[in-house]
Amino acid sequence: MQLVMNDERLQTIGQVKQFLAGSEALDFGGVSVEERYQWIETVLVRFKYYQLKRAEKGAIRRYIEKVSGYSRSQVSRLIREYNQRGQLRKAQYQRHRFSKSYTPADIALLARTDELHDYLSGQATKKIMEREWAIYGHTDFRNISRISIAHLYNLRGSHLYRSITKRYTRTKPAVVKIGERARPAPGGSPGYIRIDTVHQGDHNGEKGVYHINAVDEVTQ
Repeated sequence: MQLVMNDERLQTIGQVKQFLAGSEALDFGGVSVEERYQWIETVLVRFKYYQLKRAEKGAIRRYIEKVSGYSRSQVSRLIREYNQRGQLRKAQYQRHRFSKSYTPADIALLARTDELHDYLSGQATKKIMEREWAIYGHTDFRNISRISIAHLYNLRGSHLYRSITKRYTRTKPAVVKIGERARPAPGGSPGYIRIDTVHQGDHNGEKGVYHINAVDEVTQ
């Protein structure tokens, strides 16, 4: 790495200060993060950074900033990391995995609660489970009692829940037929009244009238 070869001529704090005062600059273009970290380690070791006085440490930090292109806060963090670990390594990204908040036992408990209480609303079911834990001290409900109502419905839709209970179905909206006209269905029993209207036609320029007849559907 050409940067390290050029950089090795700086061996004293005085030379570092002269470099900072001058216009000369080094370019880290095309250099990987691992190589930058290696160079920073080399500088810290070469100048015995942790044995320096405060002002001398400041000069080394500014030198690292100028050459690496890292900000002051980044350099401070890297120096602190090197002091703690004895090396600098690029952090490996790890995908954060959310642990499952509710176990199969919790889901089974929810299913049994729903079966016992005939599948109440999510809010009512949550209250029941909260009481089981907070009032009656049933430790099985300790975790599931903290569930949100929204997630409760999510669990009800899970494969495990449905494999435990076959009775649960989503609430279907009731269809109420209002004002629907239909003949009575007496089933052969009297007492079912049908209302008939009979219109008497117009006569001599006068409008006709309606007659209303109440007729038993069976006996007529």
